Amino acid sequence: MPLRVVEFQPTPNPNAIKCLLDRAVADAPRSFRAPESAGDDAIASRLFAIDGVTNVLILGDWLTVGKTPAVPWPAMKRAIAAALAQVP
Repeated sequence: MPLRVVEFQPTPNPNAIKCLLDRAVADAPRSFRAPESAGDDAIASRLFAIDGVTNVLILGDWLTVGKTPAVPWPAMKRAIAAALAQVP
């Protein structure tokens, strides 16, 4: 079953959003500050493929995605949901 975003939540950082997922994806925190750091992590790699993503934090059944200020949130949310739907 594909991974699904249940809810997007704002964070104190206007360029970051918390994504609540339909299942747990990490037992321990995984933090990525650049595309090169994602390595073979399927979730982080898919998210960094989105134009404007600057960092990713994954823990339990949620993740946080940071973006550049120029990218609008509506487009970013659609891209995040689509990328995560490709994760088995």
